Amino acid sequence: MSKIAIFYGPVGGAVNRVAEKVKNAIGEDKVEMVAVKDASVADLEKYDKIIFGMSTVGKDSWDSQYDNVDWAKFLPEIGKTNYKGKAVAIFGLGDHVTYASTFVDHIAVLAKELQEKGAELLGKVPADNYEYDESEAVVDGQFLGLPIDEDFEPELTDERVEAWVKQLKPDFGF
Repeated sequence: MSKIAIFYGPVGGAVNRVAEKVKNAIGEDKVEMVAVKDASVADLEKYDKIIFGMSTVGKDSWDSQYDNVDWAKFLPEIGKTNYKGKAVAIFGLGDHVTYASTFVDHIAVLAKELQEKGAELLGKVPADNYEYDESEAVVDGQFLGLPIDEDFEPELTDERVEAWVKQLKPDFGF
């Protein structure tokens, strides 16, 4: 069985904590953690099962003054790999109160890049279990990945991660 890679960033803080929770829910021995700040296209190509984890940084941020952010540096690498036949999923952290009209929009930005390179996204989550005003990450009533709000709903994180990992299990084969 090949290992599952969790590409996450930034290191430290909430994204790192949630990535660890995902790893523990899958099984520590089945997962390799890869910080996007140190990752390259060669790292992406090593894995057939990839989970991406990120914080709320939208395309407008990636394209502007935040060019030193881990994901800003890594996003161009995403487009250099073909994801056809790979198991791919995304989790994203967001704040549904302060950013209710752009809740986890960054999931949509990453999803678009991945889908353009042949990815079939797994782990979509019904949007009706969340409070928010708008999100680019919702298509046909589902988020394109798992939204997590560690700022205002940290008590729901463990339950959401466990349910999501259970949902991913058949396609990721763990």
